[in-house]
Amino acid sequence: MDENLSRRAALRAAAAHLAAAGIADAEREARFLALGVLGLTARDLALDGARAVGAAGAAALSAALARRAAGEPVARILSAWEFWGLPFRLAPETLVPRPDTETLVEAALGLVPDRDAPLSVLDLGVGSGCILVALLSELPAARGLGLDRSEGALRTARANARANGVGERARFAAGDWCDALRGPFDLAVSNPPYIASAVIPGLDRAVAEHDPAAALDGGPDGLDAYRRILAGLTGLIAPGGLVLLEIGYDQAGAVGDLARTAGWTGRGLFRDLAGRDRVLAFSA
Repeated sequence: MDENLSRRAALRAAAAHLAAAGIADAEREARFLALGVLGLTARDLALDGARAVGAAGAAALSAALARRAAGEPVARILSAWEFWGLPFRLAPETLVPRPDTETLVEAALGLVPDRDAPLSVLDLGVGSGCILVALLSELPAARGLGLDRSEGALRTARANARANGVGERARFAAGDWCDALRGPFDLAVSNPPYIASAVIPGLDRAVAEHDPAAALDGGPDGLDAYRRILAGLTGLIAPGGLVLLEIGYDQAGAVGDLARTAGWTGRGLFRDLAGRDRVLAFSA
């Protein structure tokens, strides 16, 4: 990348580079990378796009393009992504927030009878904190607890809660699913690992090589985490309280059976924007 290129020309060069590397939607990804790496806004690009990127900017953008061409996702390169219209920092121990998971937030909000109530919210496997932070941003009187086994994830979630203005209403703790938890909680949510172990090596490279294995691997049949969660939450949810779980596209029947065996009452199946089964809801 030539340091004398203007910002607009650098963006065009970046898109061409990614397209030549076989990256789908190269223009969009180049724009994300250029803005993120150069620390620009869309307004900066529009109003001051003729300014040269400079030596430091050219070097940083070249390095980012090389990483993307090698298969690393944009979100991993930038260590940041957006979810529910909110900005989130990422860490190696956290998943990249995905639009499909917004179905979980939307479903939970739709089932909560009073958004202004002082609810107690539990997020199992909190990761970056995107689900818990999104919920607290929409439930102004709620307080939340995010649980994760990874200290790196907990640090990231705590920072994201503060950055998005809900830090005073969110607590984070290290734990193994529901072990040692004390309730009651009005709402429990989770996007647990649900991919069968043998399937993981065949996933898209962006997932298999860059997402944390602990956040993907659901055991031999992909259901290990659901067994732990559905059994462990018994007695921790307030009467009439809700449990919402993200699921794989083909897991509604199996997870529903586990829930019924554990004594939970079904409250609905929710599909993502592509029409795939994505979230199951239950009540105590």
